[in-house]
Amino acid sequence: MPTGVDGAVGVPDAKWYVAIVSPRHEKSVADKLQKLSVETYVAIQQEMHVWANGRRKKVDRVVIPSMVFVKCTEQERRRLVTLPYILRFLVNRSGRADGLNKPVAVIGEAEMAKLRFMLGHSDSPVEFAPTQFRIHDTVRVIRGNLAGLQGEIRANGALLHIPPQDVEKL
Repeated sequence: MPTGVDGAVGVPDAKWYVAIVSPRHEKSVADKLQKLSVETYVAIQQEMHVWANGRRKKVDRVVIPSMVFVKCTEQERRRLVTLPYILRFLVNRSGRADGLNKPVAVIGEAEMAKLRFMLGHSDSPVEFAPTQFRIHDTVRVIRGNLAGLQGEIRANGALLHIPPQDVEKL
């Protein structure tokens, strides 16, 4: 059975992709893409900034630097990647490669809704810390009360926050 937008046959689904852009150009790239009728989202959170002279102002802080979320079809994405202000699109490093290329990362609607909700409703600054661990890595806790405990990194299941510096990959 053919798939499409709202059941329309032959109409490709638009999906969320992650465009990698130059640092501190996220908002301007999003504006340029919106002028091309492309839906975009920049992960921004408002926070109070206090200058040395005591002046205070709410400012927009880009939470995920160098990334602009873009909702488009695969055909549109292939056209957008040729624009001079888009460096590339994020790939799924854990995905199955076709030849030498990894598949382009696709972000689900539910994940985008969660990100938007989290950034719009959190009372404290949201931070994304890079990690050297991947799903299915076996790790051991090396510090703290749980030292010696071994486990596997999973997407779902019982969650326990252990600082990455207290864990080593096996």
